[in-house]
Amino acid sequence: MGGSTRMRCAASAVALLAAVTTATVMTGCTARHGTVGDQQDGKGHTPAPARELPRSQAPSPEHAGPVLAVKIDNVQAARPQTGLDAADIVYAEQVEGGLTRLMAVYATRLPPVVGPVRSARESDLELLRQFDHPTLAFSGAQHRLLPLIDAAPLTARTPDDKPDAYFRGAAKPSPHNLYLRPGKLLGPAPGADALTTGFHYSPAPAGGRAETSRTVHYPAARFTFTWSAGRHGWQVAMDGRQTVTTDDRRVVPATVVVQHVKVRTSDLHDALGNYTPYTETVGSGKAEVLRGGRVYDATWKRPSAADGTRFTAADGTDVNFARGQVWVVLTPRP
Repeated sequence: MGGSTRMRCAASAVALLAAVTTATVMTGCTARHGTVGDQQDGKGHTPAPARELPRSQAPSPEHAGPVLAVKIDNVQAARPQTGLDAADIVYAEQVEGGLTRLMAVYATRLPPVVGPVRSARESDLELLRQFDHPTLAFSGAQHRLLPLIDAAPLTARTPDDKPDAYFRGAAKPSPHNLYLRPGKLLGPAPGADALTTGFHYSPAPAGGRAETSRTVHYPAARFTFTWSAGRHGWQVAMDGRQTVTTDDRRVVPATVVVQHVKVRTSDLHDALGNYTPYTETVGSGKAEVLRGGRVYDATWKRPSAADGTRFTAADGTDVNFARGQVWVVLTPRP
């Protein structure tokens, strides 16, 4: 994004501050271009359902292409979300006011619509380094973060860069109604080989202990994951309400990782002086891996930003994930 993008971004932030409460204020702004901020889907309709598409054949790594990472709003006004069930990986991270935001990563299939899309955070750049030049879709960012995004090894896509890929829905108020058409940013889905996360997918490891429900608390948000044998996954609830998409699909990841990380205060803040939490995903620490109605204690290790994250048991063997969607809940460690 160039200088003109930054000017438009700053101008939009001033306009939004009057409408966004301190608890939900974002560190940047909703990028807008021309009439994109006011259009819907071309017919005044709400976003199209995220229909499940066939999984693509996984190409060889040298031809995998980039994953698509989308920053997704997660305050109550933004729910239900669209296209969340189609993601291969969903990361949950803490943002201002003790709230959370999601980063959904798509590689094996692309839904028609994803959203609501919101702003990027500094932590995203470290997290995304594990992928080969990913595409990051977001609404905008704090003005001091924009040069860091420009310099990062990724392709940044906002409504300013690709106005035809975004639209405003009618069912929610701004800024919780910006949606993305992934097909406008990528060609075919790159396939599973693009998911260079370091995760191991194999039969369940030995050991573990029975657990059918786990709740993860943030200062102003919580996630509950409840095992469903019939659905072969963990039903997600946010802030006490079951998570469904706009087309009434339940979000049921096959594996949930509760990853205990260091969350510190970054140097970036918004116009009201709210500093952004920075979630460190390089290093090591404790984790719990939930699969098959059981929980497995693990140690996570990511030596550098360019590496994926390995989860191991006490004996050093890999803690295998179940095939299917993975949620990684990045929770502040004590």
